Amino acid sequence: MSNAVIPPGATIGILGGGQLGRMTALAAASLGYKCHIFCPEKDAPAAHVAEASTVADYSDRTALKKFAKSVAVVTYEFENIPYEPVAELDTLVAVRPSPTVLRIAQDRVREKDFLNNVAGAATAKYRPIASLADLIGGVEEIGRPAILKTARMGYDGKGQVPIRADTDLAQAWTKLSDAMPAPIEGVLEGFVDFEREVSAIVARGLDGKTASYVAVENRHENHILAQTIAPARVAFETARRAEAIARHVAEKIGLVGIMGVEMFVTTEGTLLINELAPRPHNSGHWTIDACVTSQFEQVVRAICGLPLGNPRRHSDAVMDNLIGDAVHRWPEILKDPDAKLHLYGKREARPGRKMGHVTRLLPRKEELPGG
Repeated sequence: MSNAVIPPGATIGILGGGQLGRMTALAAASLGYKCHIFCPEKDAPAAHVAEASTVADYSDRTALKKFAKSVAVVTYEFENIPYEPVAELDTLVAVRPSPTVLRIAQDRVREKDFLNNVAGAATAKYRPIASLADLIGGVEEIGRPAILKTARMGYDGKGQVPIRADTDLAQAWTKLSDAMPAPIEGVLEGFVDFEREVSAIVARGLDGKTASYVAVENRHENHILAQTIAPARVAFETARRAEAIARHVAEKIGLVGIMGVEMFVTTEGTLLINELAPRPHNSGHWTIDACVTSQFEQVVRAICGLPLGNPRRHSDAVMDNLIGDAVHRWPEILKDPDAKLHLYGKREARPGRKMGHVTRLLPRKEELPGG
């Protein structure tokens, strides 16, 4: 596909209709682009703010071909999209990040193989699991505690089974098997004694230039991101190392777009990559209000071949997700003149569902070497 700049006025196609697509479409509009949303769900949040939308299954080839003709470039807002139709779509119109990036990031085993064997980046110990015998052998090798996960489709704690000292492995395997269709593909990951989780978000353009945001600290509740603190409360060297790792991985994987790299900071101060997310990341929502260029504007710039914007933050920030019924706090949040409220337009507040977020800005503190 051509690497020519896609000028404002063109239409960007977005696979997926959630809040990440919504905020990308809003950023695209500010640069003069239109957006066309493609997703299976009706009344999707992203479709509310886009010029056009197609409601169809991702495997609907006729709909995909028509979609491809209407857009200048395609991106995606989550990884759980079948690889094959995206690869076919890439023969009709540029898909950025590439289907190759999607294929790596949507499979935990493939992702960890890439990180360890290609990028030279460290992860927790892991073993692919396709049977109870694999699980028994993996636990003997890696030890307990550990965690058994589906290789694909799991997020926000879904598709995960903890392996503790007293866990019956046959029952654990049955539980995982019930959570996914055959053939069953899983991964066993060793337990990481970590001090905190951080993430680093990096953008990479068509010209290979990168722009990275300051590393941030993430707090989870029930396996769902609850709060992001920017910058992360870690040593200066640790933060810079996390950002450097993200840039290195982006280059090795051939990213064109934006990617969140989730990492564990161990009690010894080392960094282990947990997951890659080749699209805007929940831990980057604070950049809308606190940075010269938000992660959403940045992804538009990257996939359209524009120069990347300055990722520098003008403020520190704390971002809290509004999960489930927490969205009903919007009246009190709006009474706080310093709170920046972002609602996603979802009709129903369900437990565990991300309904919005609120960002509070703080005076920027310069990071100092050593702390």
